[in-house]
Amino acid sequence: MAELVLLFISAVLVNNFVLSRFLGLCPFFGVSRKLDTAIGMSFAVTFVMTVAGIITWIIQYSVLNPFGLGYLQTIVFILVIASLVQFVEIVLEKISPALYNSLGIFLPLITTNCAILGAAILNIQEGFSFIQMLVFTIGSALGFGLALIIFSGIRERIELADVPKYFRGVPIAFVTAGILALAFMGFSGLVK
Repeated sequence: MAELVLLFISAVLVNNFVLSRFLGLCPFFGVSRKLDTAIGMSFAVTFVMTVAGIITWIIQYSVLNPFGLGYLQTIVFILVIASLVQFVEIVLEKISPALYNSLGIFLPLITTNCAILGAAILNIQEGFSFIQMLVFTIGSALGFGLALIIFSGIRERIELADVPKYFRGVPIAFVTAGILALAFMGFSGLVK
């Protein structure tokens, strides 16, 4: 049990996909201007990453490995992720048209979000059991959401600040992301 707690804390804070592994930067910078959009994207990524982790783990260990088809891993994983994103897109359009419209182009871009594919591949490379995979995937997704929501809150505050002319917009966003990544480095000695 302690091992699973450490794995979870490691996935959320220490090895954060955005701030330590630098995966999933496109939605991190693209959707972080408004807090409500960031929260919606966090939920969508969490759902897709968790379900993709489960499905890809099952496919890897029940189809690809037994039949010697491990070389198809990346293609199969991308197809699974793309299918899940289509499902999320259809559901969001029906349930919350406002969130669907506010996410705009970034919702289909979840398909190419390397954090989701990275989580699925890391689950296999690390040789996680099903429970470990589930804890790691949920922790990684929550870590992605945490970083996105914190960054979004900071960006909303920066919009109200008196930022020098040449730092407005994307430059100050990059500086802020760098400082946030440095802050998360403080967790590096917490767990392995």
